[in-house]
Amino acid sequence: MKNLNKKVALVTSATRGIGLATAVKLAKEGATVYMGVRRLEATQEICDKYAEEGLVMKPVFFDAYKIDSYKTMVEEVIDKEGKLDILVNNFGTGRPDKDFDLINSDENTFFELLESNIGSVYRISKLVVPHMIKNGGGSIINISSIGGTVPDISRIGYGVSKSGVNNITQQIAMQYAKNNIRCNAVLPGMTATEAVSKNMPEEFQKSFLSHIPLNRMGTPEDIANAVSFFASEESSYITGCIMEVSGGYHLGTPQYADFVGRKAVEDK
Repeated sequence: MKNLNKKVALVTSATRGIGLATAVKLAKEGATVYMGVRRLEATQEICDKYAEEGLVMKPVFFDAYKIDSYKTMVEEVIDKEGKLDILVNNFGTGRPDKDFDLINSDENTFFELLESNIGSVYRISKLVVPHMIKNGGGSIINISSIGGTVPDISRIGYGVSKSGVNNITQQIAMQYAKNNIRCNAVLPGMTATEAVSKNMPEEFQKSFLSHIPLNRMGTPEDIANAVSFFASEESSYITGCIMEVSGGYHLGTPQYADFVGRKAVEDK
């Protein structure tokens, strides 16, 4: 039996990577999935492709940098479906070209990242929660990052913004548990997406892998599986959870990479 039959889900930034994998996974579990995107025609082609497999996926306009689109996106889903059971706040952005350490990072970029990564979760959740209350409950899943829990030598804006996502996750969980609304966060580690390939040099990727006991990058499907768990009734007694999906990254001491991790990467 499918876990999400008759459920309505909204996944933001869902045309590729983690967002697309999540939309497909939820649809395979029986949900009607709205994909919050900028490119409606291109997304409709994706939806048509998966419709051949019996999946119900629909595009809805969303541009994280156009505040009016937050409201119109949520209203369109509610107008068409009458409810929204599952919200996946997948939108997030980084600026590795300007986001460095405290002294060397660009100040405007720092605050832009806070606005984008925390603001998007705040605004969409604020719009969706009243509808979930009316519907008797729901599940919100925020896509954060291990960068929000593990300090780094660079990308201070990204890390602080994702830390904020973790905190707002638990704030929502505490404030609306009484309304049967659960809110959890999934924290991907290094995941094999197009963004990683473009922004992370191969040398950095190998160094990062040496600290991952499972000795591989995650896949978008790994993240989607975690999201699907939180979206379903299988996690009905879990809220406020900040769950890392990172292959055990930073689980061990630094000696792990020195004596085990690097050799494991070289032997692959």
